[in-house]
Amino acid sequence: MTTLADVADQLKEARRQAGLTQQQLAQRVGLNRLTVGRMENLANGDMSVSALVGLLEAAGFDLKVVKAGHSRTLEDILAEQRRGDIPP
Repeated sequence: MTTLADVADQLKEARRQAGLTQQQLAQRVGLNRLTVGRMENLANGDMSVSALVGLLEAAGFDLKVVKAGHSRTLEDILAEQRRGDIPP
């Protein structure tokens, strides 16, 4: 299971891979740099999902839902079902 701390680490890594500072990423989304820092370090022990999605998108990443132990996303499975590749 992915913990909230894992998500915070992934956010930090996404920002670094995008070559952005916390300030630059925050500006792209219209957030305060302190908000990004708090989310990356779980300062409040929680994070806003809408802010997380926005920050990831601004860093060039998508948030995907993946069934535990699988590599295909929920989006992949639904697309396969629409094409008739797998039974519903």
